[in-house]
Amino acid sequence: MPATGRATLDEIRHFYARLMAAASKSADPRLERIFEIVPREAFLPPGPWHIMVGSQYFETPSADPIYLYQNALVALDVGKGINNGEPFLHAAWIGAVAPQSGETVTHIGAGAGYYTALLSMLVLPNGHVYGFEREDGLANRARDNLVPFEGVDIIQADATIQPLPPSDVIYVNAGVARPPLSWLKALRPGGRMIFPWRPADDIGLAMLVTRTDAGFRAKPLMPSWFIPCVGASSTDECVRTPNGRDARRVRSLWPTESRAPDDSAMAVYRDVWFSSDELDY
Repeated sequence: MPATGRATLDEIRHFYARLMAAASKSADPRLERIFEIVPREAFLPPGPWHIMVGSQYFETPSADPIYLYQNALVALDVGKGINNGEPFLHAAWIGAVAPQSGETVTHIGAGAGYYTALLSMLVLPNGHVYGFEREDGLANRARDNLVPFEGVDIIQADATIQPLPPSDVIYVNAGVARPPLSWLKALRPGGRMIFPWRPADDIGLAMLVTRTDAGFRAKPLMPSWFIPCVGASSTDECVRTPNGRDARRVRSLWPTESRAPDDSAMAVYRDVWFSSDELDY
């Protein structure tokens, strides 16, 4: 690049991709490549764009895509507060669930499809991604945006009611008080589910759940705040609500039909509960 010139968009995307690969904490070299080749602007409304900092939106000075290649929430629908999420967070989540070639991914809260597209690249060849999106307009946009990508279906439906396909990865982009039992049952052996756990107004924590022969292993990760998941965000059925310390102590997740809550319970709902007990291997 000339000393007096600005970096090109390709150079900016390349640097962005390097940062995303580092944020993923994954040794999978494909992550850097997919973040570089999937254009974020193709999944957003026409610019200028609205970038959220705290609870306030700021309009970019122009429709130059360089403004999108930073760790920023970008509005999909300003009025409804629906955003394309922070890339660092999603890079870390994708690294945690580690989608592999040939796997089936269910993406709940697909929005306009940016992270759906990234997930689809990681399950090539022969894999499939099912993206669930409740909002009609967003679902239609996602379908249009994802036409160039293989093995992707967008389903305009409520994923808390609609049966999920058997899945190796369930990737949830809306705040959940407790995952519906149907989501746990949809996880294949060895399957991974990641979701933003919102058991109380002041707790937002990414939770990684893995289905093993012994049950559902749970691992709290980083702080995580998403808009509520309609149908799975109510705490009305909560028998025990955790504080922040208890939420971080969770190590397993149990359907109440297979094991009744005991003294290890950190949070208890009608059909599932969270335990501080490690699973036996």
